[in-house]
Amino acid sequence: MQNHPPSTDEQHSYIALIVGNSRLHWAFFIDKTLYSRGDTSHLSASIVKQLAQDPTLDTWLTAISLPANYPIISPNSPIPLILASVVPSQTALWQIYPHLHLITLEDVPLQGMYPTLGIDRALAVWGAGITWGFPTLVIDAGTALTFTGADDHQSLVGGAILPGLGLQFASLGQKTGQLPLLETGLMTSLPPRFAMNTSAAIQSGVIYTLLIGIKDFITAWWQLFPESQIVMTGGDSNLLKGYIQQQFPDIANRLIVDNNLIFQGIGKQIFYSGL
Repeated sequence: MQNHPPSTDEQHSYIALIVGNSRLHWAFFIDKTLYSRGDTSHLSASIVKQLAQDPTLDTWLTAISLPANYPIISPNSPIPLILASVVPSQTALWQIYPHLHLITLEDVPLQGMYPTLGIDRALAVWGAGITWGFPTLVIDAGTALTFTGADDHQSLVGGAILPGLGLQFASLGQKTGQLPLLETGLMTSLPPRFAMNTSAAIQSGVIYTLLIGIKDFITAWWQLFPESQIVMTGGDSNLLKGYIQQQFPDIANRLIVDNNLIFQGIGKQIFYSGL
């Protein structure tokens, strides 16, 4: 990520929003340069309406706490918006925004995609491929844990979806009568495998089975593409890579963590070809 915008005479700024299942991920671009990014909760209908009525940088500064250090951008100029969403209700909410470009699978140059592939997965694997090289496997450790792979012909190989780390903990905490609700934020080291209290037992059951599943998918992928890059992204990517480092250091040493994959896919290709 650049700390300063490019110094060309004609520059185009825009905001990209990725609407995930639980969070809103935003990035501010000047031309193809990702200038800054962050995460926030889904915006309310009233805030979206305010942005639609006044789609300027000043309004965005307040809505998503965008850093206010863009001297080359007029605060009164309308800001184009690129939107990719996996939440239909949020997609509908943003339709009132002017200068909107809604990204669909047709905007992603990846070959062989199936119609129900999530746009976030398509963008992530495309971003990984053009940034780190094809073939590539993306492990997205968000609300869901997804595996998405593409070959050296930039064609989708396929993948898998399972509940993410936090969702598994939440499921046990919310759907059972006596088990505690655990949060991932405090779990920086591996728990004992054979635990002596309920909280540690939940951590052990979820984390160790998740890790062995990740290892299995990685091993299977490298059998298909031995020289392929494997890139982790998503809110729990650093946490899971840390666990993998403790459990399977040889695998962890080959993993890349890049939480800008989706935005790389947008900034390097899709903006200039589709907006």
